[in-house]
Amino acid sequence: MGRMDGKVVLVAGAGSSGPGWGNGKAAAVLYAREGARVLAADRSLKAADETRDIIRGEGGTCEAFAADVSRSADCAAMVAACVAAYGRLDVLHNNVGIAETGGPVEASEESWNRVIAVNQTSVFLTCKHALPVLLGGGGGAIVNIASVAAIRWIGFPYLAYSASKAAIVAMTQNMAVQYAPDRIRVNCVLPGLMDTPMIREPLTANYGGDVETMIATRNAQVPTGRMGDGWDTAHAALFLASDEARYITGAQLVVDGGFTLRAA
Repeated sequence: MGRMDGKVVLVAGAGSSGPGWGNGKAAAVLYAREGARVLAADRSLKAADETRDIIRGEGGTCEAFAADVSRSADCAAMVAACVAAYGRLDVLHNNVGIAETGGPVEASEESWNRVIAVNQTSVFLTCKHALPVLLGGGGGAIVNIASVAAIRWIGFPYLAYSASKAAIVAMTQNMAVQYAPDRIRVNCVLPGLMDTPMIREPLTANYGGDVETMIATRNAQVPTGRMGDGWDTAHAALFLASDEARYITGAQLVVDGGFTLRAA
């Protein structure tokens, strides 16, 4: 306990898209359990409020904020709200993401643009507005949540999602080098097949339309025999955000139960 004592963490995408524990919700709660003061931001204020209430119910410190991080003005307001609430910012955690399937023929241009805006442009915008604050505070950390879909075919056409997550890996590397002299570390987590609320509705059709079939199929694809969950992603992010990772920047931490090691 106490690995984030004295730190202020802004979690973009801190709500959950359905019942249970998404990556962002778990990360926000875990940061708070480790002593951080948290700003839980989400497009849905209701979802952000739910995360805030969990943290406060456990005795932690959290404020909720509604923001569409594909919009620059919302990102600026989100960062400003964090500074207004806590006076500083030490860690930016980028978790926002949506899943839409299809290859270049099947996917619509609207779907492509939507996924790129939400998954990729949001990271550009949150960093644009958060980095000056991190610089002003003498440094900090950024943790971006990418995906193994950035580096592997995961079983069905996932073009826009894969492209957006691959871009996050490249953006992480670029920022890591640019801001290393300023004591700002930038790393990313690549979750594998995860059992989170986000996968249920968008991905079920790719497994015959049955949730239980999808879960069984995805579990069987993982060498450990099961998918991970939001807490697995959260613990990896916590490590990268903490001072324990003080000499790590530009890293791609794969959290996938060995999924990407299989040839088929």
